[in-house]
Amino acid sequence: MSTFLDLQDTIYSSSSAKTVGSVRAIVGLTLTVNGLEAVAGIGSRCRVQGRKGFIDGEVVGAQGSDLCLLPFGNWEGVAVGDPVELLELDDMVFPDESWIGTVVDALGRPLSEYSRLPRPRRKSSVKAHPPGAFERKQVGAKLETQIKCVDVFTPICQGQRMGVFAGSGVGKSTLMAMLARNTDADVIVIGLIGERGREVQQFIKEDLGTEGMARAVVVVSTGDEAPLLRKQAALTTTTIAEYFKTQGKQVLLLLDSVTRFAMAQREIGLARGEPPTLRGYPPSVFSELPHLLERAGPGREGEGDITSLYTVLVDGDDMNEPIADAVRGIVDGHLVLDRRIAEQGRFPAIDLQRSLSRMLPGCHSPEEFEITKAARKALGRYADMEDLIRLGAYKEGSDPRTDEAVRFFHAASPFLSQQRGEMIPASQSFAEMYRMVLEAGIEDPLKEFFEAAERAALEAPVQ
Repeated sequence: MSTFLDLQDTIYSSSSAKTVGSVRAIVGLTLTVNGLEAVAGIGSRCRVQGRKGFIDGEVVGAQGSDLCLLPFGNWEGVAVGDPVELLELDDMVFPDESWIGTVVDALGRPLSEYSRLPRPRRKSSVKAHPPGAFERKQVGAKLETQIKCVDVFTPICQGQRMGVFAGSGVGKSTLMAMLARNTDADVIVIGLIGERGREVQQFIKEDLGTEGMARAVVVVSTGDEAPLLRKQAALTTTTIAEYFKTQGKQVLLLLDSVTRFAMAQREIGLARGEPPTLRGYPPSVFSELPHLLERAGPGREGEGDITSLYTVLVDGDDMNEPIADAVRGIVDGHLVLDRRIAEQGRFPAIDLQRSLSRMLPGCHSPEEFEITKAARKALGRYADMEDLIRLGAYKEGSDPRTDEAVRFFHAASPFLSQQRGEMIPASQSFAEMYRMVLEAGIEDPLKEFFEAAERAALEAPVQ
């Protein structure tokens, strides 16, 4: 009996033991620690006991016997020689059904006003790996967004990943809110990464609203927070979406923005000594992006799917800047918001000629695809002649195809504009688009379908 008690005492004492090192140097945001090199690795969490309290950090680099830590905040009050404790299993979040309707920070802690009831916790690592290529299902059925230009021209399917590319102030957040309110999904997980502090409550209370918040989990990391927290917020957002996916739910993941995630990773990479490459971005940025984005998509058999939209804030409206170019090569389609269209008063300001969905044509029925193709062709014809038309260099009647395109554009442009709270079923959008195609004098895109139906009716045996 005494041997058992001695063993029990040993277990209890070892479970409460702490692994502690010490601060060796502090340069900017980088804190150098020694004494933990044998037990801590990249990604390990540590707690520094400074003169103003405890500050948590993460190991982001190692050189010899020194570990490089960055803080989830700042190192104010920390001095050389202060103790540094290694934390075990601290990179976990514990999402469950009670998180729906709440707002959390980058570490999964509830923010004021949006509290939740305590429940049994199931831990989830924020640094999970994407499913294997042969473990996934295929992309599912079309997801109706009730946004006219999206449903007709750039449809989204269950498990698809889309990028939303735009400069600042062109309507990305409003489009994301419309998708959150209108899209038929079981759970919506929204990550506001590096967001302006004053806009967080505006987005939640005005753009998202009570109806959208009732089935949403919002992760917030404002622009004044440390780069490690901004990066962590994107990982936490994806982890929450993965949890609900494993419960068999259809999840809509909205991350605003992946550019600020990349900027946070740039600060982390430069702080740990990586060489800058394209526009100052270190190589780790371009390896972290696919790892993050590939975690979304179709789930395994028996699971739900994560349909995701990632906003990309392009510098100077340059759609070929490094982050935009990298994201465009990873996702399954993109929506380009154009400042010129926004200035003309059409919202969402989607440039239909530069936007595409890689799920076409299979995402549409054959009839829907023919309507979309006819409409897109007419809009493309107008775009080619727009400068001449505006200058008065083109005279009506010079070219029948251009006349049809002009008539169609004048009808379609106001139709494609949509208010924030407006919801239009996809079937109604296609019916209206088909009507405008015919009224513009364009050849009936469904003529062959009607003729085939008539032939089938004539050839059918009389009962």
